[in-house]
Amino acid sequence: MLSFLKRIHPESIPWPGSVFYNALSSTVIFQRHYEMAADDILSYCKQGSLLDVGTGPARLLLKLHQKVPQMKLVGIDSSPAMVVKAKENTAGVESIEIKEGNADKIPFDDNCFDIVVSTVSMHHWKHPVAGLNEVYRVLKTGGFALVYDLVSDTPQSILADCRREFGKFKTTLFWLHSFEEPFYSQKSFQALIQSTLFGNCQTKFLGLMYCLILKKG
Repeated sequence: MLSFLKRIHPESIPWPGSVFYNALSSTVIFQRHYEMAADDILSYCKQGSLLDVGTGPARLLLKLHQKVPQMKLVGIDSSPAMVVKAKENTAGVESIEIKEGNADKIPFDDNCFDIVVSTVSMHHWKHPVAGLNEVYRVLKTGGFALVYDLVSDTPQSILADCRREFGKFKTTLFWLHSFEEPFYSQKSFQALIQSTLFGNCQTKFLGLMYCLILKKG
């Protein structure tokens, strides 16, 4: 089922989906998770340069800019329509750069980012191993890559916490959403990493998001 969904599911969000997702990303549940992700990212790196792969409307970059305005923040997305939205949202913020680009063909040189992140994007990637190897290529030695995504087997305890914080309706929508999107399971995520240049990873949950913690040795 996962392989079938990946074949038919678009890698990028075209217009008018970009307009809908831009609005959705401003809701409380999304903003709360961007906030958590930003704080978690800064516990690994607070200076230098950061690349956000599949940045969407760049909400995470805006959260990071609020917390560390001196950090160079770059976002890429494979959707031209989403890039337009991201540029609109970050207009006037000189430390944020938005470019069009695919995960498996990142338009930057080797070893140029102190940290690379991705939030709720990797399940869209058509070539995830190639994408993660590209992340490895552009990441500086000793740097971290943090991949946050939803999984198809979210523990009931995590869902219960979500229901308490955001209500049953929004949590149920998330549960239904997991049948339509080609989300990985925790085990399939970890197996995928073993086929990449990273070789292995640590994992944890951050709210509803499953986090892969990868380090370039």
